[in-house]
Amino acid sequence: MEKNIFEFGLNQNRRHFLSKLSLGLGSAALGSLLIPDLFKGGGDPDSQEMLNGLAHFAPKAKRIIYLFQNGAPSQLDLFDYKPTLNKMQGQDLPASIRGEQRLTGMTAGQATFPLAGSAFNFKQYGDGGAWISELLPNISRVANDICFIKTIHTEAINHDPALTFFQTGAQVGNRPSMGAWLSYGLGSENKNLPAYCVLLSRGKGNGQGVYSKLWTNGFLDSVHQGVQFSSGENPVLYLNDPDGMSQTERRKMLDKLAELNQSTYAEFGDPEINTKIQQYEMAFRMQTAVPEITDISKEPESTVKLYGPECLVPGTYAANVLLARKLSEKGVRFVQLYHQGWDSHGNLPNELRGQCQDVDQASAALITDLKQRGLLDETLVIWGGEFGRTNYCQGKLAPDNYGRDHHPRCFTIWMAGGGVKPGVYGETDEFGYNIVKDPVHVNDFHATILHLMGMDHEKLTYKHLGRRYRLTDVAGKVVNGIIA
Repeated sequence: MEKNIFEFGLNQNRRHFLSKLSLGLGSAALGSLLIPDLFKGGGDPDSQEMLNGLAHFAPKAKRIIYLFQNGAPSQLDLFDYKPTLNKMQGQDLPASIRGEQRLTGMTAGQATFPLAGSAFNFKQYGDGGAWISELLPNISRVANDICFIKTIHTEAINHDPALTFFQTGAQVGNRPSMGAWLSYGLGSENKNLPAYCVLLSRGKGNGQGVYSKLWTNGFLDSVHQGVQFSSGENPVLYLNDPDGMSQTERRKMLDKLAELNQSTYAEFGDPEINTKIQQYEMAFRMQTAVPEITDISKEPESTVKLYGPECLVPGTYAANVLLARKLSEKGVRFVQLYHQGWDSHGNLPNELRGQCQDVDQASAALITDLKQRGLLDETLVIWGGEFGRTNYCQGKLAPDNYGRDHHPRCFTIWMAGGGVKPGVYGETDEFGYNIVKDPVHVNDFHATILHLMGMDHEKLTYKHLGRRYRLTDVAGKVVNGIIA
């Protein structure tokens, strides 16, 4: 009897051990499939490179679509309703409100600063009572899904440094862009597509240029640089095989090139050589994935109706927003769309009307489309520019015309989905000039985006030239008030 009990105990222990062992091996195998570099040795133990492809904690969002409105939309004509400006139309901005603020060269020499009320009507929408201009009727209808942050602020007062700051966390060049940081920290969900894609469109208003340093990898490996899609016959340049080369020949050529590169890497140890191998392989896989994903002609009529007929015209804002949804749905981690034409120093009422006609329907359609597909909760949508617009007129104020200069002290962006709490966050004064409640600096904005993606902004670092860099540099705090 005692012997049987003893043998039973051994069998239980053996069975328990083997079952645990099988679970452990199964988990390890699954982990290596999901994250190929999970068990890769080497690297700096204090570096994020050891955790590449792993979030620091459970994320609220998996992907980002950033609808960047290049040139700075006027928050006072779109989202930050200030009836005081209409009541005091033409009166000079009180010196006590302006204080010692730095001005641009375009208005620093003005003798007066005549207040300019908005030419457009506003109404409140959604459970949070967000004020939205009549120029954005479609965005008004999805207000319950949007968080309007009215107190974003920055030190930069000119386009280039402000735009660079929003995209890279620094006002100077050669820093990794936000998308590059996310590619570096989280990797890609789809091995056939880049982790970071860039789309460009041009509106009807006065434009500010965009340039490749905004989606650069900076000092990170070049595999993390944004891949620009064009509106031409070939969405990604140099992706197709040369005339007369078959896929089989292409494959043989890449295999031989990989052998040569691996031999060179063994001799010199330059990690950029391995990056080149990865890029060639990615390009080969993209030859199949890209044509399929950029073919909008197969979209159902309901989708075309939702985004508007311009979504069928390559290179338009609507077409790019729809393409952004398709890329994101296929697992692209970060899709950055730049829409130019918001630089309204004069003739603002007419230019703004045209810009809003470009973006209103498609921006709202993206939220609706993601929601219908069950993707909004895991996709963070961001809409906004590099700074705001002044409450006073640049130059002479006319009864039916005005322009606004750059205003970095407070402006509005909005976010939707991806763990963001809908409503209105922050408050500006009655002149729309200064922040009175809940300021959000650009560094805070970046820290919060990384947090929603499961990344601690203080831990996502890269050692370069003896110093550890991060997107938020030495500042930034998570804005918990906008997180659901």
